Amino acid sequence: MSDAAATAPVETGSRLPDLVQLAQEGSSEKRRALLRELTEHFFGPARRSAAEDELYDSLLTDLAAEMETAVRAELSARFALSPDAPRGLIRRLANDEVAVAEAVLRASTVLTDEDLLGVVRTRGQEHLRAISERKTVSEAVSDMIVERGDDETLGTLLRNEGARLSRTASETAVERAKVNPALHAATVERASLPADLLNDMYFVVETRLRHRILEQNAAMDPVLLESALAAGRARVAADDGSLPADYSESLAYVEELGAANQLTPNMLARFLRSGSRTSFLIALAQLADVDFLTASQIVQRRELDALAVICKAADLDRALFLTFVVVILGGEANAIGQAHAYARLYTELQREAALRTLRFWRMRRESAVAA
Repeated sequence: MSDAAATAPVETGSRLPDLVQLAQEGSSEKRRALLRELTEHFFGPARRSAAEDELYDSLLTDLAAEMETAVRAELSARFALSPDAPRGLIRRLANDEVAVAEAVLRASTVLTDEDLLGVVRTRGQEHLRAISERKTVSEAVSDMIVERGDDETLGTLLRNEGARLSRTASETAVERAKVNPALHAATVERASLPADLLNDMYFVVETRLRHRILEQNAAMDPVLLESALAAGRARVAADDGSLPADYSESLAYVEELGAANQLTPNMLARFLRSGSRTSFLIALAQLADVDFLTASQIVQRRELDALAVICKAADLDRALFLTFVVVILGGEANAIGQAHAYARLYTELQREAALRTLRFWRMRRESAVAA
């Protein structure tokens, strides 16, 4: 106990002087009883002076340091929800082992951002996860957790809508999520994730989450959509990637057909059936107004739900989309059955959702042109 606390004046009739005297006892049993009595006295109905608060803080902090883990954990749980809990005690508990610290790290409003940042910088992942579960987490604390946290911790933070992330931290989180399927749902389902970053996740997540992205795009306010696109254009760089050897020749042929008004949707099916893959991709990219590399990625990886987005946005006939799917699947087992499943998806897909989704994909081309 500090000398200042020991000599601090207390109100007449206070029980604290007796408790201070008891604190000098060497018996661990008596000190445990003292800790219990101090705690009950703190939560009692009597009003405390500033001097008494200082004494409580000093006595409780000193006594807690000498108690076993179970006692300290009980103390942490008891004080975690108290808005006027002794600050020194709470800071001490927050930096304890995780069994003790987690209650105050999750809930205590006594802890400041400075306190929390100190824990994030010096303690382990379990401490970081407890902080990530707080009702609110400031941008500064969240950003530090993104920097220092492992993927399990990052998932905990992303699932907490009360945690605010800066734009930079959100970009970092999405890049990490792209390569870890365990983070896909937490990222896509985060309501506050910037829309352009949400759409970055489209090509790496499962079908259920792709539908979630399309639903978000369809429901987005037009003003927010434009803001999101502007943010994305500032970030997206042109993709690297070599063009196929027949690109120039195929481009010239497709442009010749276009000039002669012969570049029809049915011509795309002819390209695909005849094996003119590059001409098909160029024509598809032009009709849907996306870049060649995006169209190429979709077809090469057989991203047929993404192909549905392109074709729906281009307002192509469902039967034509079905033809594309059957040809792309080729001799794959149950190709017809798969094609009909994608055809149902195509029917259910809203064109407005497809158009909005395509606007994010077009940022690739727009950035390339700007570069």
